[in-house]
Amino acid sequence: MGAMSTKELMRLMHEEIYEEKRDLFCSLGDGGRYTEQQKRFAFELIAEHGMRATARILRVPRRTLQRWCGQYGIYVRRCPSWVREWAARRRKKRRFWQYRGYG
Repeated sequence: MGAMSTKELMRLMHEEIYEEKRDLFCSLGDGGRYTEQQKRFAFELIAEHGMRATARILRVPRRTLQRWCGQYGIYVRRCPSWVREWAARRRKKRRFWQYRGYG
């Protein structure tokens, strides 16, 4: 068996981090309904990662997270701030290569 690629290692590392976050989320509960601590933790993750990623990390339906945000008056951006930064870097790189005759 060959060595793992960097991409595979990163994916495994992210899965491990997400599993730790999911375990912490579950440990904040009492086995029944979702607790206030779980909801607060979910709101922190939503602010950091966005709605879709949080739903995927916690394995909670996105609709449930959206309902919680509505009940608590929490506004959720359409995409996390890092997406805009990433897009700006991508545009800058594209312009750089276009000036050199590529693309």
